[in-house]
Amino acid sequence: MVECLNKTKVLTKGNYAIANAAVIAGCDCYFGYPITPQSEIGEFMSGKMQELKRAYVSAESELAAINMVLGACSTGKKAMTSSSSCAIALMQEALSYATSDELPVVLVSVMRGGPGLGNIFPSQGDYNQSTIGGGDGDYKIIVLSPSTVQEAVDLTYKTFYLAHKYRNPAILLADGLLGQMMEPVEFGEYPYPEVDHSDWALLGAKNRNSRIIRSYSPQEEPQCEHIRHIFEKYRHLEENEVMYEEIDTEDADLVVLSFGSLSRNVKAAIKQLREKGLKIGFFRPITLFPFPNKRLQEIAGKTKKFLTIEVNMGQMVRDVRLAVNGKVPVEFYGKPVGSWPSVEELAEAIEKAVI
Repeated sequence: MVECLNKTKVLTKGNYAIANAAVIAGCDCYFGYPITPQSEIGEFMSGKMQELKRAYVSAESELAAINMVLGACSTGKKAMTSSSSCAIALMQEALSYATSDELPVVLVSVMRGGPGLGNIFPSQGDYNQSTIGGGDGDYKIIVLSPSTVQEAVDLTYKTFYLAHKYRNPAILLADGLLGQMMEPVEFGEYPYPEVDHSDWALLGAKNRNSRIIRSYSPQEEPQCEHIRHIFEKYRHLEENEVMYEEIDTEDADLVVLSFGSLSRNVKAAIKQLREKGLKIGFFRPITLFPFPNKRLQEIAGKTKKFLTIEVNMGQMVRDVRLAVNGKVPVEFYGKPVGSWPSVEELAEAIEKAVI
């Protein structure tokens, strides 16, 4: 597949689509280490980045890859890595540094089964890893979750833009199913303005004062002020960048929530039950951080119950319960790992949850 800037749809695998979208978004540097089910991203970049005379390094480890991204981002470049689950666990310290250093790191996470080494079956078990993280200190990472290959393309563009606009790490959180499936997609031009980094990037100090990027302050108050500053960015994110999909919630007695590619089966199940006369709505957070707390609070004032469906043992459900704040019950249905529940299985589970 080649870079495609016209309106012709191309049948392509999710991982290749994400990689191609990153190239179109202007990715200057890719550093990666192979792990299924996302290895095709690095494969694509190994050829395309060199063809375009951009930087590509097959790193010796995931730790090396993410730290190379930090170095490139400190110069204002668009740099990314991609990995999966147990390997991204190794990157948590660097992501904590990147938030404090205010570096626009882009990370593509294609989830597989866990915990530990797990297996290569699809999973949604890394919701907590992405939205809460395992690094030290107070920080947040921007997280966007696509449900189709086309949306993976569109959100790859958005991930780069938000990372650079807010100078904060951003994760495109996909899953093994989405990374491996093929769908027709349309690649357009990068739709966002370029962000000026000239006031902070490390590009040499000729004719100006020197600059330092660091995450450490030896004094209490400067460190407190720095953390307050980055949390002010998070407040702006929550005010301006929340994205979600919402269907038929206005009259719903039950609102069903899911994220990622699983949402396709959930929507199909709800459609069947709506045709039977059941008042069921659907809600899908697209930004997992910032999470759509405000909108869920509004819906909680009108519906009777929420049901969260995930392929994990219950992770996003925690955020739903925090958003609803006890206004209505929030139930959970899921499985740990593997193939997504069928439409029929989901319809049965949803119907049981109806009051």
